[in-house]
Amino acid sequence: RVALMLDSLTRFCRAMREIGLAAGEPPTRRGFPPSVFGMLPGLLERAGMGERGSITAFYTVLVEGDGTGDPIAEESRGILDGHVILSRAIAARSHFPAIDVLQSRSRVMDAVVSGTHRKAASIFRELLSRYAETEFLINVGEYKPGGDPLTDRAVASIDELREFLRQSEDDASDFEETVAWMSRLTA
Repeated sequence: RVALMLDSLTRFCRAMREIGLAAGEPPTRRGFPPSVFGMLPGLLERAGMGERGSITAFYTVLVEGDGTGDPIAEESRGILDGHVILSRAIAARSHFPAIDVLQSRSRVMDAVVSGTHRKAASIFRELLSRYAETEFLINVGEYKPGGDPLTDRAVASIDELREFLRQSEDDASDFEETVAWMSRLTA
């Protein structure tokens, strides 16, 4: 079992861009030559299960602004089994870790968690999403309770949902207790 940590995939790709451009490759997506995007699957897909063990990899990808249109981020999302998106806006609210749950994904979650966990996580994400859709109306005083039960539930429980997502550096969290807490919040 091997844990591979690469900080940062973006810097690696930028170095590969310089090599490709120096070798005469044409710049394509945002100035990156085709060889960078040809190399990414080979690098990223080396992690995983093998005959003699496994490699679990963690790659950081640095993006400018909200990351929309960043070719390295887009390509990585398409290849990797999961991604955890950190948000400057969430961090600005002193909410740590600043994980944007609605933008983060796991393609393997269904294969590795219980049905109870999967159901609670689905409801949790749905409540967060419903609140995010309604937040502007709340902030300008236009939200009226009673129009939609799920939205009302999301608005009523947002503080508890956010508290669940916070964890200080000193806090330890038992996996089973965490799943039970999420299940109680979404029951």
